[in-house]
Amino acid sequence: MDHRPRVQLAVLLAVAVLVTVGIARWQTRPGAAPEPAAVTSTCAGHALTADRQLRGMWLTTVNNTDWPSRPGLPEDQVKAEYRGWLDLAQRRGHNAVFVHVRPAGDAFWQSDYAPWSYYLTGRSDGQGPGWDPMAFMIAETHARNMEFHAWFNPYKASRSGVFAELPPNHPLRAHPDWAVPYPAKGKGSRLHYNPGIPEARKFVEDSILDAVNRYDIDGVHFDDFFYPYPKGREDFNDAAAFKAHSRGINNKADWRRDNVNLLVKETNERIKAAKPWVKFGISPFGIWRNASTDPLGSPTRGLQSYDAIYADTRRWVQERWVDYIVPQLYWHIGFAIADYAKLLPWWSDLVADSPVQLYVGQADYRIGQKGAWRDPGQLDKQLALNRKYRVTGSVHFSARQVKADRLGAVSRYAAAHYAEPALVPAMAHLPGKRPPAPELEVDGARLRWDGDAASYAVYRVDGEAARLVATTRDTTWTDTTKSEAPRTYCVTGLDRLWNEGNASEPRVID
Repeated sequence: MDHRPRVQLAVLLAVAVLVTVGIARWQTRPGAAPEPAAVTSTCAGHALTADRQLRGMWLTTVNNTDWPSRPGLPEDQVKAEYRGWLDLAQRRGHNAVFVHVRPAGDAFWQSDYAPWSYYLTGRSDGQGPGWDPMAFMIAETHARNMEFHAWFNPYKASRSGVFAELPPNHPLRAHPDWAVPYPAKGKGSRLHYNPGIPEARKFVEDSILDAVNRYDIDGVHFDDFFYPYPKGREDFNDAAAFKAHSRGINNKADWRRDNVNLLVKETNERIKAAKPWVKFGISPFGIWRNASTDPLGSPTRGLQSYDAIYADTRRWVQERWVDYIVPQLYWHIGFAIADYAKLLPWWSDLVADSPVQLYVGQADYRIGQKGAWRDPGQLDKQLALNRKYRVTGSVHFSARQVKADRLGAVSRYAAAHYAEPALVPAMAHLPGKRPPAPELEVDGARLRWDGDAASYAVYRVDGEAARLVATTRDTTWTDTTKSEAPRTYCVTGLDRLWNEGNASEPRVID
């Protein structure tokens, strides 16, 4: 994304197979996950039935992988392309998007902490496009009653490792001591904010809180880039920071993990202090540690994020520093190094008895690759397996792969798992309040209601249940499906955290 450049990860995975130590890189049903108390009302005597499942896709801006299609496009085209991605998300039954707004130490909003992103403006001087993309994206996403998760790469600071190529207004020009190039040289070199310098860490947090405070986002989202993935034997050059800011920690690996832990803990605390309803989630590499290294680890033989990139993902869940976790389980069922069917239970066990929700990062980008990924049913099988565990959603990498629908695999899993709308799982540990029941009326063939809610769920009586047929932020809705028989409807209110109130009185459309 560069959530993770997919080609890079494929190469890393191949290398791991060769060296054996290395990178291998729901429908929620009743009882599958903790939920707030069920809504007690019915619709015309029929139980309200709705899936609770987050369904999303990552929209990658780094290298213009997904959006915008190239740097420097006119405002109208940028907006049209974004609306097109939301159209795709709606067609595929999604209710959330994860948009890369800080891909490389830059920003998709007017920020005092970062230059404007080259991937948006096409300019290397850090100047802006003359309009507010973040406000536009959030408004368009919310208009479709979808969540907007702002996705940040915290410590990535540049598109290259050449200091002279930074925009004139880049923060590292004022604080060159915060910069660490890694690798030190070569085409893949990038500048990073040094996680071991407290002032740099706070500055990164400030840059994220700037977006939280100024915009109506639903979530702050990190992917798997903290300390960079290792390149050969080259070490990250932070010896001076370790000497100056060790905090009494003698082991550098432990110190690096503590640096990342502080970022995660402090970011969560600061988000909740500013806006307690904003969710914080991370999408880590899918392996914490292997059981051969640590008995608490997973039955895998791949790269260990705890050791290689100093990401103690297990602790983040245990300490409840995140509201949701999205492990990148980018391997097929039966893969010897990292078997999806074995990793999934490990993550499920980790979130057991925890308010932290488990979503899964799904590898749409791998569809059509060799081996098991030539089976168009691989992701369908994975989503079916998710139902058996404490999985409350999936996020698909990435938008262009969802659009490509190679082998018809996306159409296949969408028809099997996303055919009906779903409510985003509520988070009982965050502050919310169930809205009162709307006052529903029939206006010809249209439903119309008055209510005091962030959004609404529309139910239609089908057989013995009242099934969810739509969610909306409007106060009117028309059923465009045809029926010769009268239909009965009810509407419930939802707060912004998807806590659901009681249903309206039923109404019939002849």
